[in-house]
Amino acid sequence: MPRPARPAAGILPRMSTNHVYARMTGRDPQERHRAATPLELLFDLVFVVAFSQIGTEMAHVLELGDISTALLAGWFCVFAVTWAWINFTWLASAYDTDDLYFRIATMVIMIGVIVVALGVPPVFHSIEEGHHLDNSVMVAGYVIMRIATIALWLRVARHDEKRRKTALSYVANISIAQVGWIALIFLNLPVGTTIAIAIVLQLFELAGPIFAELRFGRTPWHPHHIAERYGLLVIITLGEVILGTIVAISAILEEQHGWSVDAALVAFGGTALAFGMWWMYFAIPWGVVLERHPKRAWVWGYLQILLFGSLVAVGAGLHVAAYVIGGEAHVDATFAALSIAIPVLVFEALLFVLYGLLVLQVDPFHAWLFLGVVAVLFVAVAAVALGASLGFGILLIACSPVVVVVGYEAVGWRHADTMIGKAVRD
Repeated sequence: MPRPARPAAGILPRMSTNHVYARMTGRDPQERHRAATPLELLFDLVFVVAFSQIGTEMAHVLELGDISTALLAGWFCVFAVTWAWINFTWLASAYDTDDLYFRIATMVIMIGVIVVALGVPPVFHSIEEGHHLDNSVMVAGYVIMRIATIALWLRVARHDEKRRKTALSYVANISIAQVGWIALIFLNLPVGTTIAIAIVLQLFELAGPIFAELRFGRTPWHPHHIAERYGLLVIITLGEVILGTIVAISAILEEQHGWSVDAALVAFGGTALAFGMWWMYFAIPWGVVLERHPKRAWVWGYLQILLFGSLVAVGAGLHVAAYVIGGEAHVDATFAALSIAIPVLVFEALLFVLYGLLVLQVDPFHAWLFLGVVAVLFVAVAAVALGASLGFGILLIACSPVVVVVGYEAVGWRHADTMIGKAVRD
């Protein structure tokens, strides 16, 4: 009987059972049955808190009708949280040793996420007031996360000689960016100026991994593991949609002193909406194409920052609906319906774009599906504007992803098989 092929020298086929010490020489990017670890699942839990904070604050400013604050502060906070998650996830996919050093560094990053979550309300409140951006707590948490990441990359540089320049490039990029973020705390500039500088720093951070991996060599990340990790964060973020549904139901129960048709519509519609968006995302075998075309991972991975933000915004929109139902909002039911429908549309549009960019093909059938999505959302908002209840509007909004799900399961899967097969063969 032939022996199984041995992994290349310096590549870990799997994590060691020794949690005290292991060299960060890199995981096997073709490792079979690679899956998220219990540590990664624990790590993701802290992001529930961060996304919940962002969603709650976004809902508060939206119910006041302050769209600009919701967008600016929401983006600032979503980027801080998701970018730290993305950096850690790709690093862990390539170098997770699960030893004491890696575990402690992960815990430090988790502490940083909690501090970032505590800094979300001051960011929203300061942008709402319009004087200066109070980002001190958030930046402090962000820097904590990034310092721990720097420590991990320095260890990679020490242990993985082949990719030392790549690791040191990551260290340089992250370190320079942190100097900029810390400087923003003490400069105390007007909100507009601070946001402009923050965008420059964000672009600098986004460029770091591209420069490091294309200039000095790719780290051994695992395509199927990366696809699973992104999917798990989508599930975590969908929790905001479920939470928003519960808040809306609670508002109806309190307003109407018990269950009603509207409460049932919100319960079913909110759950169906989360379920439909989940179905849409996981209908696509992302890992299969990433394995064949790893360079396409850049756009795919980066655009999902917006996708996560759209899911948080859907949850915030459902919170706004709860404010309206409870009679506490300064906006009307149509505004609440739009605050749900627009981020749902963004999520669905991003999925079509991500799929198209990953397979580099265009399918006319997808255009028809997207038109169906837009039509359903338009009808939902129009129905509420014409006097239908918010519960009925939420139910109609939930029909939007159903259009894609039914279209995919009835016909679209054949198109997908053909397109993905072609993408893998090319």
